[in-house]
Amino acid sequence: MKNLILDSHALLTYFEDERGAEKVQSLLEQAEKGKVAIFMSIVNWGEVYYSLRRTKGAERAEESLLVIEQLPISFVEVDKDVMYKVAQLKAHHPIALGDCFAAALAVEHRCPVMTGDREFEKLGKLVTVEWL
Repeated sequence: MKNLILDSHALLTYFEDERGAEKVQSLLEQAEKGKVAIFMSIVNWGEVYYSLRRTKGAERAEESLLVIEQLPISFVEVDKDVMYKVAQLKAHHPIALGDCFAAALAVEHRCPVMTGDREFEKLGKLVTVEWL
């Protein structure tokens, strides 16, 4: 089975039905069928929530949490080991801290990140990206 990391940008694209949403939808359908395993950092989950809360309000953000709970995504908690890997990435690459969480998972699981966030280009060949 193929593994893939979902960045907050991808999930926000899905919720906002923006360009690339159909690609996220297809990925979720593949995960439902057991063809792919999707992982997401709990930090990126938090990014989705606060982004929706800021732009769409509290009610919409809370509704999105209920939807996310139904999606075939495995959330990865942050512990000291994960934070160490994230901090190493952040120390060497000029990208947002939240993106470092997705990147660290991709390195650990040796799989691509699905995103449309161009900051991931700064990681070069360290992380493979499936672009939206």
